[in-house]
Amino acid sequence: MPGRLRVRPAGPEEESTAQPTQHIRPQAFDRQAVEHLPSLQRAARRLARNAPEADDLVQETYVRALRSFGHFRPGTNLKAWLLTILRHAHLNRLRDSARAIVDVDEAKVERFAEIAKEGSTPEQRLLESALDDELRIANASLPLSLRQTLWLRDIEELPYAEIAKRLGIPVGTVMSRLSRARRLLYERLTR
Repeated sequence: MPGRLRVRPAGPEEESTAQPTQHIRPQAFDRQAVEHLPSLQRAARRLARNAPEADDLVQETYVRALRSFGHFRPGTNLKAWLLTILRHAHLNRLRDSARAIVDVDEAKVERFAEIAKEGSTPEQRLLESALDDELRIANASLPLSLRQTLWLRDIEELPYAEIAKRLGIPVGTVMSRLSRARRLLYERLTR
C-alpha cells in the first residue's frame, strides 16, 4: 500500500545487534567537567552568596550536566556550557523560592493587631518622641488659625472637607492655611 509505513517486528538476531538509545558518556567528558569545578564553585558563590547553597547549586549543575551530556557538542566550550547550566539552575531556584507558599501565624497577626489598637505602636512612640521642644516652640509661634488647621490635618488626619466644616471656612481657605502653616513651620525650624 503506497503511503503507509509497515513495521516489521525484529527477529532474535536483530535484537542483539540493536544499539541502545542511551548515549555512553566518554571518560574524557567526566574528566574535563571535573577540571572546571573551581570555576563553577566561584560562580556559584557569587550567585548564591551562601556557601552551602552554592555547593548545592554546583552539585545540581553536575547532575544536570551528566544527565544531559548527550546535548553537549564535543569541541565546543564545556566550561561555558556548565556555567550556563549553573546560571539556569540558580534562576530556577530564585523563581521557585518566589513562588513558595508563605505560612502566616494568625495568632501573631492577631496579637500585633491588638497592640496597634491600644495605640502603643513603635511608629506612634517615635512620632511622640520626635515632638521635641524646638518643634513645640515653632508650632506655638504660629497664629491660632494656622495651628488649628495644621493640627486637624496632620495630627488628626481629617480630610479637607471635614476641617472646613469644623472651622466654618471654605475648603480653599483650609488648603491655603495648611500651605502657609507648613511653610512658616519649616522656616522656623531651619533657621
